[in-house]
Amino acid sequence: MINSIRGRNLLTLNELSDTAILEVLDTAELFVEVNQRTIKKVPALKGRVVASLFFEESTRTRLSFETAAKRLSADVLSLAVASSSVKKGESLRDTIATIDALGIDAVVMRHQSSGAAHQVGGYVPHVRVINAGDGLHQHPTQGLLDVFTVRQVLAERAHAKGSETGKELFTGLRVLIVGDIRHSRVARSDIAAYTALGAEVRVAAPGTLLPASLEEWSVRVVDDFDEALEWADVVGVLRLQRERGTGSFVPSLAEFTETFGLTSERARRLRPHSIIMHPGPMNRGVEIDSAVADSPAAVIERQVSNGVPIRMAALYLTVTGTPEEKTS
Repeated sequence: MINSIRGRNLLTLNELSDTAILEVLDTAELFVEVNQRTIKKVPALKGRVVASLFFEESTRTRLSFETAAKRLSADVLSLAVASSSVKKGESLRDTIATIDALGIDAVVMRHQSSGAAHQVGGYVPHVRVINAGDGLHQHPTQGLLDVFTVRQVLAERAHAKGSETGKELFTGLRVLIVGDIRHSRVARSDIAAYTALGAEVRVAAPGTLLPASLEEWSVRVVDDFDEALEWADVVGVLRLQRERGTGSFVPSLAEFTETFGLTSERARRLRPHSIIMHPGPMNRGVEIDSAVADSPAAVIERQVSNGVPIRMAALYLTVTGTPEEKTS
């Protein structure tokens, strides 16, 4: 396992140890303070160039990464794929070579193909690559910001009780992830992050929205969604990804809502301290009711705001750090 992302690419959370994950969270905590200042900028990446390459549509992640880079004082090159040579048939390798020729230090990339970020890492080994979502594979910084958000909430509660904070906050934590597990790179990243930190993870979904095999996943599939809600400390609701053909995997959206939607009625089963999360964008009224998404238990807006400090931490550590040895 890798114990630090310093000077390394960030492609997946599956290979990171709890030490590596906590290092990112601790670094992000320092950047939270920066984002609360009147002048939200530090010179950590002054003179560095970060290329933002999004081959899939994105609002939250793209803006979050570009904001993070600018607050670290980096220069940002943003590729508009719709008007780029990619539309003329240019290969990914040639696109990266063109951008690299401009002199870059890091590439933040989202791509519709699993493994694309890993490929780019091979094309430009001298450039740090951060995976902003690749196909059905991973979305590392979303997984990091989700556990970061949970840690903040738990730490606030622990401080109120005069308790210690740290990794022990996750030990025995009960996390339920519900929805389109099959197509979700967020689910894969969340599961990797939560389990590395010691949480217990269960998933709930129609059989058609579960992966063909869960043997390598450290999760348990629940038989009764309503009962699982009473068990969970954290409920992560996933979006039905219509752009990936989710509609063909469920009889109807109404039936999905009836059986696996976090409705207002179903939310009453949650424990008083339960945390509700959603990576966005939300299909309100489908996987989650508006009243639930806007309830005090939901930390969805906090997830969005935490995207910037987490991505500042990821850029800072990968670009300025010195690679550390990989240990078993």
